[in-house]
Amino acid sequence: MFEAVIAEILDVVDPAKVYVGALIPEKYLHDEALAVAPQRPLCVVLAKSDSEVSAVLRLAFEANVPVVPRGSGTGLAGGATPTEGSIVLSTELMNTILEIDQENYTATVEAGVTLEQLDDALRSLEFVYPVFPGELGSTLGGNVATNAGGMRAVKYGVTRHQVLGVEFVLMDGTLVKSGGKYVKSSSGYDLTQLVIGSEGTLGIVTKVTVRIYPRPKHTVSLLAPFVNLVELTACVPKLITSENVPLVLEYMDANGLYAMAKRVEMDLGIPAAVRETAQAYLLVVLEGSDWDDLTNQKEHAAQILILQGAIECYFLTDKQGEDLLLARESAFWVSKAAGANDIVDAVVPRSEIAGFLKVVGVLAQRTNSYISGAGHIGDGNVHFSIFQPDPELLDEVQEEIFRYVVSVGGAVSAEHGIGIAKRNHFYETEDADNLEIMGRIKLAFDPKWLLNPGKMLK
Repeated sequence: MFEAVIAEILDVVDPAKVYVGALIPEKYLHDEALAVAPQRPLCVVLAKSDSEVSAVLRLAFEANVPVVPRGSGTGLAGGATPTEGSIVLSTELMNTILEIDQENYTATVEAGVTLEQLDDALRSLEFVYPVFPGELGSTLGGNVATNAGGMRAVKYGVTRHQVLGVEFVLMDGTLVKSGGKYVKSSSGYDLTQLVIGSEGTLGIVTKVTVRIYPRPKHTVSLLAPFVNLVELTACVPKLITSENVPLVLEYMDANGLYAMAKRVEMDLGIPAAVRETAQAYLLVVLEGSDWDDLTNQKEHAAQILILQGAIECYFLTDKQGEDLLLARESAFWVSKAAGANDIVDAVVPRSEIAGFLKVVGVLAQRTNSYISGAGHIGDGNVHFSIFQPDPELLDEVQEEIFRYVVSVGGAVSAEHGIGIAKRNHFYETEDADNLEIMGRIKLAFDPKWLLNPGKMLK
């Protein structure tokens, strides 16, 4: 049966874009999830159009063969990891920017367009797409699948706040178009928002229309060390409710910051006395088109930081600001290189951040685990790298974190998705009625349960 399906696929897709068995490149056996084992699929298909996506899905549907969608494989939850006997369907070759509409402030792209590719095209036109999840090699289709966020979400929100329309293909090959260039609609169910964050379990996204904005001309970065986490977290609401919301508001524990800076060979210029005292740091980035206004923003933010207990407030040069953002974006790779056993991206209400950090600190001591934190504190989304080699104890640590998060009104994943890595924890903490409704939606879109099976939902 499998040989017959592959033969039919080779009739509708360029054979040079199909990898089978032992010829499948290693990168297609996994994504970047730390705790999900690689798996060799039946074959990998690199589709070049929505018609090819439709044809492959229709053939797989008729033969009851599962299909795993894939963008560039940068996900951190195992969402793009193959399942046994599956077809991996990659949209990486669907990488054309179809339109940049400067009048409607939108860009329409194929699913395989990367954030870096789109940003390069927009820069010359002085526009920007504001979602930067920390991996510019990620694709817009993958970002839609996971509802990617990132450091700029504190000001601009996450992917679902910036996507106006999508085209996607159902498991039976049906092409669906939802949304468009318009910015509001009360016309029926919002299929666009339903697909965003569905992790490829409802359909494979082939085109995306997103909002774009005039690119600010200036940015300024401030770095503030704190002795006390309570004082650091108290700054967050005051900065967010100020007249100008920061572009970036990031928390980094001291060890994590120094490790990140070392990776990008950055000299932070922090005096030894401060380094010995500071427990954590807050990075604030402001943006604007007028330098005088930005100077006022900078002075106001610095005043808030000092009044709330910062040891000092360092105004970084443009080069230092760029290097520190690069260092922060490298946090996952620093943790991976150091041997982290897993990453947690849970989210809590902003008012619960201080308690969350305290609970995790106590948990680390009790379980003899090393847990390093860095993340989007402006969103209540702190990422924890957990170093605990005992699989049972690692699972216990994560379970306690997730149960606490849910108990204070938070969620298991803020931006990485559930995938395989957090699926069991998701089921243990999510409301049973919600899970049942999600299952019904899945059946309506994919009645044979063949599209990315085992991801997010069991």
